[in-house]
Amino acid sequence: MKNSILQTTLLSASILAVSSPYAFAGKWNQQKTGSAPQTQAISALTNFEVESLKFMREEEKLARDVYLTLYDVWGVSIFKNIADSEQKHTDSVANLLTKYGIEDPVKSDALGDYTNPDFNELYHALVDYGSYSYEQALKVGTEIEELDIADLNDQLNIVNKSDITNVYNNLLKGSRNHLRSFYSLVTQAGFEYTPTHITQEEFDEIVNSESETGNINTTNTTSGKGRRGR
Repeated sequence: MKNSILQTTLLSASILAVSSPYAFAGKWNQQKTGSAPQTQAISALTNFEVESLKFMREEEKLARDVYLTLYDVWGVSIFKNIADSEQKHTDSVANLLTKYGIEDPVKSDALGDYTNPDFNELYHALVDYGSYSYEQALKVGTEIEELDIADLNDQLNIVNKSDITNVYNNLLKGSRNHLRSFYSLVTQAGFEYTPTHITQEEFDEIVNSESETGNINTTNTTSGKGRRGR
């Protein structure tokens, strides 16, 4: 990933594929700070870290919102259970926003309501796709988690604040566990899934390993700090 949050791809069109009318790609958009003075807390962060926290706050809410909606459609418990976990994830990022005096981009708890317009579009596309069939619903969940893993790993290569990296590494652990859960249902149902945001090697390593427990606390700043050891 290039060292600019502005150049990071939000989502490839792969999950929506050629067969879906909802295929599209989004990008993280630069948010101008204007002339308002920064608080002392915000000034302790790089611009990337500020934008990263705001982005992850809404990305985790997006996952929660999609899963809650798909639970209403399919009534399958995995969507409700993982939505509850995503609520904790987005809350943990919100706590960092409060700590550093950063304006929270989440203005409403309503499903599908975001400050970043890319997330509004993405929410509707994922819900539409996942509402079509049970197979597509499971693939939506699998790819959301795969995307979270890719985004978090990319950001962990740049973010240096230990409290942020600790939160991100715990979100990463949760996303790996969620990926295992969704993919197990994909395979149990006889469906197939090919990863598109992480390598097949990394995907296989995750889904073929045991679920992880406990919190991860690390101040490691090496380029591979967000990934499982090989």
